[in-house]
Amino acid sequence: MSFRHQYVIGDLQGCYAAYQKLLETLKFDPTQDKLWFAGDLVARGEDSLSTLRHVKMLCEQGAAATVLGNHDLNLLAVWRGAAKIKKKDKTAPIFAAEDGEELLQWLRCQPILAYPDKHTVLVHAGIPPHWSIDAAAQYAQQLEAQLKGSLDQLDRLLPHLYSKSADEWHDGINGFTKMRAISNYFTRMRLCKQDGTLEFSFTSSLDQHMPDDFMPWFEWQVPRTRKILFGHWAALKGEVDLPHARALDGGCVWGNSLLAYRLSDGKVISSSAHCPSP
Repeated sequence: MSFRHQYVIGDLQGCYAAYQKLLETLKFDPTQDKLWFAGDLVARGEDSLSTLRHVKMLCEQGAAATVLGNHDLNLLAVWRGAAKIKKKDKTAPIFAAEDGEELLQWLRCQPILAYPDKHTVLVHAGIPPHWSIDAAAQYAQQLEAQLKGSLDQLDRLLPHLYSKSADEWHDGINGFTKMRAISNYFTRMRLCKQDGTLEFSFTSSLDQHMPDDFMPWFEWQVPRTRKILFGHWAALKGEVDLPHARALDGGCVWGNSLLAYRLSDGKVISSSAHCPSP
């Protein structure tokens, strides 16, 4: 199917009013246009329930698609009793809603990696320098299969996805350790070493001091066959635009902007209307 416009939108974080205002700015028409979401549909905004409902509706109409982010995975973990709601998250109404179970069952079946067009690849946090895009797609499929398998399989997986320290990636990595490492690369990564070693504490902007030997994952010079579109790193404010990577989390939930990247020409449309005050 051909579309009039396709847009990739950064982290919504449950900022429903700002999201609706951005759609107005885009003059979005679900019969002609398609949206791609970079994950973190829910969490700290004012209405995660309405946001999740609306994205699901558009996806089922064929007018949208999304990848999963760390806050989406955390929502699934809370649902299945593998984690507790974080104090700053406003996701409790999802669990109380009549369609809450349906929303969560849908969410766990969404991909980790997607191809918006022949020139781009979409993930939440990034793709590490030691993975090709083809390899990343294979690893994403492995994690996706675990997430959308039986509920027993999901319940075994979710408690193992969280660790304060990063796992070392090596040829023999397997089991839950491998699934956790894959999840961390796709949904939590900011800084890494060239061999893929992760660092979780740094969340600041690029002008701040970084731990020795670590760089933003996108600054390692690796040949890429597609441009990597990503969200997650709000402190970047969507200002990173490289030939091989484009940041799209404008930090709306922190009082900044929602960003939409138009695939046809790379233009970024921003809206700060209704984004929360910092």
